[in-house]
Amino acid sequence: MNNLTFEKELIELADKDLALREKLLLDGELSGGYHPEMENIHKTNAKRLREIIAEIGYPTISKVGEKANDAAWLIIQHAISEPDFMKTCYDLMEEHSHDINPLHKAYLYDRIQVFQSKPQKYGTQLTSEGTIYPVESKRNLNAEREKVNLRALSESDINRIPESEDIPEIESKDIEYMDWRKRTGWI
Repeated sequence: MNNLTFEKELIELADKDLALREKLLLDGELSGGYHPEMENIHKTNAKRLREIIAEIGYPTISKVGEKANDAAWLIIQHAISEPDFMKTCYDLMEEHSHDINPLHKAYLYDRIQVFQSKPQKYGTQLTSEGTIYPVESKRNLNAEREKVNLRALSESDINRIPESEDIPEIESKDIEYMDWRKRTGWI
């Protein structure tokens, strides 16, 4: 199946997202909550990706190529104000796991879990203080990471990961973030 048009478009959408992110970062406007311009591009990109999925199904590597598949994942990963869309895309990734980069599914799984105040499986998401957000199993963490080609973490890195029961305390440090997740339907 030749989807060259969608391949180019997906890459362009992801490039626009990253270019805006870089601009806001350089202007010192990226911190301090979800920037309205960033949210707007994320919603616009998610809307277009939904249309593409309706037309060709999930944009797998065999349909749009590796770079465009990466771009589709970036669009999904950044569609943070659309929980249902992200969860639907995770299900589609699960269905097509033989034809996507396994890292994409791992990162999206973890991101969804963290937004729902649940422990993650692969340790890809960090707290606002830069430590790894709690995980489902510290003991099995490196085995799970190995399955998706993530590098193993040292024992000391794993020992620094907070426990799952620390999630309420971790999240209580950012009330604005909690309010945003409630408004968008994550919690």
